[in-house]
Amino acid sequence: MLIVLSMTCLTILGHLKNTGGFIMKQVGIIGLGIMGAPMAANLVKAGFEVFGYDVSVHAIEKAKASGVTIVDSAQKVGERTQWVITMLPNTSIVEDAIFGHDGLIHSLPAGSTVIDESSITPVASRNIGARLEEKQINFLDAPVSGGEPGAISGELAIMVGGDEAVFAQAKPIFDAIGGTTTLVGGIGAGTTAKLANQVMVNLNIAAMSEALVLAAKSGIDIDKMYQAIRSGLAGSNVLDAKVPLILDRNFEPGGKISINMKDLTNVMATAHDLDVPMPLSSSLLEIFHTLSANGHINEDHGAIVKYFENLANVTVSRKPGAK
Repeated sequence: MLIVLSMTCLTILGHLKNTGGFIMKQVGIIGLGIMGAPMAANLVKAGFEVFGYDVSVHAIEKAKASGVTIVDSAQKVGERTQWVITMLPNTSIVEDAIFGHDGLIHSLPAGSTVIDESSITPVASRNIGARLEEKQINFLDAPVSGGEPGAISGELAIMVGGDEAVFAQAKPIFDAIGGTTTLVGGIGAGTTAKLANQVMVNLNIAAMSEALVLAAKSGIDIDKMYQAIRSGLAGSNVLDAKVPLILDRNFEPGGKISINMKDLTNVMATAHDLDVPMPLSSSLLEIFHTLSANGHINEDHGAIVKYFENLANVTVSRKPGAK
């Protein structure tokens, strides 16, 4: 009798969890890289029990150290929780994690929710959402902005597409990893907002880089110029995030060129589908391809400056002895 009662209680708790009750406070993350690992760590700090999966041994060890319980497949993640975040490099990997041989689709019950925080196309997001809906599984496309620093600090800007009620249920998860979370619209709206974000961020870096190279070629102190303009109209989060790193010649990736090149490729594909000319974005995509061909593919997108440095035969750096 006691066993029957216990099983009944577990069933009720599981149902509450499926409908957003967060009784068990369990969350899965597939993809424990530059962004996924700190997001998982922040979920652990917020009191969630986090189950993670990644193909990288290094990523797994780092996640373990922050308190993440590691499982050996995406399917196993779905066996442990009904709330799963995917943070992966591209559409094909996202689709494989969800629908592949060892994918989530084989273990997630009806009422579960998949939150894709990868940067893919709106068309891909809508297709994934439709396929999950057939299994009565909820889907939110929720890409993020803020790079590795934002992921570490838990201050990511999160752009969400999906059902309002599902978004409301998922809010405690978003609050643990983000500073601001906005429901932009239906499925696909989050990824559309992220593409627009990537256009603005990367073109901002490109314009900043061109200006820095002009100033460096003229021989002025770049750090003093940066301090002079950062509080004016040219000031921005991008300027403050990237100029100090460029001056230190630090191109360790917070947002890899490879990822941003993929995002700009998605921008152009979406723009062509919508018949929207994007001459500046198309030029920047070619700059990314040039940087890739010259061996900079795994550097931070602040390395856009190297393209302009090469054209002008100058290096943007601090004056000797300056800090």
